Amino acid sequence: MAKVRVGRVGEQIKKEISQIIQSELKDPRIGFITVTGVEVTSDFSLAKIYLSVLGTDEQKEETLKALGRSTGFIRSELGKRIRLRKIPELVFKFDASIDYGSRIERLLDQINTGTVNP
Repeated sequence: MAKVRVGRVGEQIKKEISQIIQSELKDPRIGFITVTGVEVTSDFSLAKIYLSVLGTDEQKEETLKALGRSTGFIRSELGKRIRLRKIPELVFKFDASIDYGSRIERLLDQINTGTVNP
C-alpha cells in the first residue's frame, strides 16, 4: 500500500513541477523542459526529478544550474499545491533515455541506408 502512495505522490509532484517550471519560472536560461519522471523515496525526504531538455549540452547545463538556483522557490510553490507534512528535497537530473533512444534510431537509419559512422 505504501508503494502505491509513493507512486501517486510522485505523479502529483511531476504534474505540479511541470506546471511550476512552465508558468512560474521566469529565468531566461531555462530552456524547453519536459519532466519525464519523478522518483520519491519511501519516507518522502527526497525526490529525483528527471528532465529532458532541448538544446546543446551547454544550454542543458545552464538549464540545470538555473533550476538548481530555483529549487527553494519550486519547493515552496510545491508546498502550496500539495498537502504533505514535509516537502521533499528536490534533485534535478537529466533523463538520458531520450537521447539514447535518438542515438539508436540514428544508428539504425544509418545501417539501413549504408552510411554508418560510429
